[in-house]
Amino acid sequence: MQVPLSTADEKMVPESSDAPAQTTQKKKKNKIQVSSIKRPLFFYVNLAKRYLQQHEEVEMSGIGMAVTTLVTVAQILKNHQLAFEKSIATSIVDQWDDAKGRMVQKAKVIIVLAKTSMFDELIASTTFDEDESEFCEEVD
Repeated sequence: MQVPLSTADEKMVPESSDAPAQTTQKKKKNKIQVSSIKRPLFFYVNLAKRYLQQHEEVEMSGIGMAVTTLVTVAQILKNHQLAFEKSIATSIVDQWDDAKGRMVQKAKVIIVLAKTSMFDELIASTTFDEDESEFCEEVD
């Protein structure tokens, strides 16, 4: 039996006799799982910017082919002086491959970015022009 929790940010936790019903497992709100095929690159750039506005740091992760997208997003944020690398972790994970019908090992990278001291000023003075794929200064 599963017990519904009070907020949408918390996961469903199975009720068991070993653990009290109050035990909750909170989901991090500043975590982004990057995909190389589901969303365009600048979706993740803008999402990371939004998370950095709400939190001091954002944790982004990518597996396999998404690692390239992940690194590109991090570099865009660093090059525009919006964030700096707080930590980088690498590992190998097992993932089921339907085409091959077996488990395969894939690279996993986790990058934690923290906002720079200039972040708020830069966000206030810039906008993102999606047609040009560039950051542009606002014109008064």
